[in-house]
Amino acid sequence: MTKRKEKSTIINIKNRKAEYEYFLLTKYTAGIVLTGTEIKSIRAGKANLTDAYCLFIENELWIRGLHVAEYLQGSYNNHEPKRDRKLLLTKRELKKLQSKLKDNGTTIIPTLLFINENGLAKIDVYLARGKKMYDKRDAIKEKDIRRAKERNEE
Repeated sequence: MTKRKEKSTIINIKNRKAEYEYFLLTKYTAGIVLTGTEIKSIRAGKANLTDAYCLFIENELWIRGLHVAEYLQGSYNNHEPKRDRKLLLTKRELKKLQSKLKDNGTTIIPTLLFINENGLAKIDVYLARGKKMYDKRDAIKEKDIRRAKERNEE
């Protein structure tokens, strides 16, 4: 029996704009199909979720706009940084998401890219509804109030 190496670094790549731009409704954790140089680059923390979104192509869920930087030690086999990547969910989850997307104003937004304890890349996606401008102003006010309370407690 061989033991897995303990990972000293934890990879959590977040989409900070998601909470500001959207009401996050339902969370799903999906696997992601990657090539060898992509997973190495993600383990190095070289990914960006800011402009990413999910869409259905032929009843499969894909992520578009996820930027994974090219791996520095990669050869001519290096990956394309902004290619579409397939997300892995169960058929039941995919059908549920497709039916919910028919509602007006809903979309699927990736919020967190992480490496689980088995060393696999996973991504948290949310079914989300877009915020109006006045909702965004309310979110900023709440954030400021929360910060002020934390400062007063210290």
